Amino acid sequence: MTHEEVSSMGTAAKLVTVTINGKKYGADEDEILLSVAVREKIAIPHLCYEASLDPYGACRLCMVEVVRHGKREMVTSCTTRVTDGLEVVTDGPEVVKHRSILFELYLAEAPKSEVIKAMAARYGVTKTRFLKKIDTTDSLGNKCILCGLCVRACNELMGAGAIGFVNRGPYTVVNTPYFEASRDCLGCGACVKVCPTNAVEMEDQKNERIMKSWSNTRVPLAQCDCCGRYYAPKALAATILARVTPSLKEEIARCCPECRGKLIAKKEILAKTGGAR
Repeated sequence: MTHEEVSSMGTAAKLVTVTINGKKYGADEDEILLSVAVREKIAIPHLCYEASLDPYGACRLCMVEVVRHGKREMVTSCTTRVTDGLEVVTDGPEVVKHRSILFELYLAEAPKSEVIKAMAARYGVTKTRFLKKIDTTDSLGNKCILCGLCVRACNELMGAGAIGFVNRGPYTVVNTPYFEASRDCLGCGACVKVCPTNAVEMEDQKNERIMKSWSNTRVPLAQCDCCGRYYAPKALAATILARVTPSLKEEIARCCPECRGKLIAKKEILAKTGGAR
């Protein structure tokens, strides 16, 4: 199915034409330029873009050149909205120069990140002239680039506010307030999911989820009444169940999603067969 066909199925968005590296593509007016490139499989490196959050151009890796009214300028493709006739160059000399310097900086900032090393190598950057001493006490394993995605996910998506930026300048890090175990952490793992460099770590041990990167915060896990498996953070499970409408019956509310599905399916089968097995 073409992009035009998909667009026609939803709201009546105005279709425009954008030229990227000399080739024309269709897009919805005001669509994010980076999302167009991702859809069309045009390589633009990026780290801080997350579809579930408003883009804010923190990593600057997605810089491209655009031509508007005959004027050429450098912009972040994750914060630029497409307009009809927009011309884009993703690999011009200035873009390549800018991107290479950034990769060198990130190699120094996150020297233990295999993600950064692999991405930089794809764009011809394998070493950095910038040096930073490896911190053996860093709870993020010297993999963090301070993009802020984990902080934003915790605040904007989950509403927990369990982590934030600590200190200032070159000493800035991400962690819990006062580097103490957080009582606000839901143990949802959203921070782990959105981290582009695999810096955030968590581990389930028996009846607890340990947020290793966040001062070893321990979050109790809910146990399934049916199979006995620990399946989700207890507080998070309770919050989700409280929002379910209509509410689940008591006999399945305390079961894991897998067992819950089996019980519901079994009841439906028995109802259709008149109770016969």
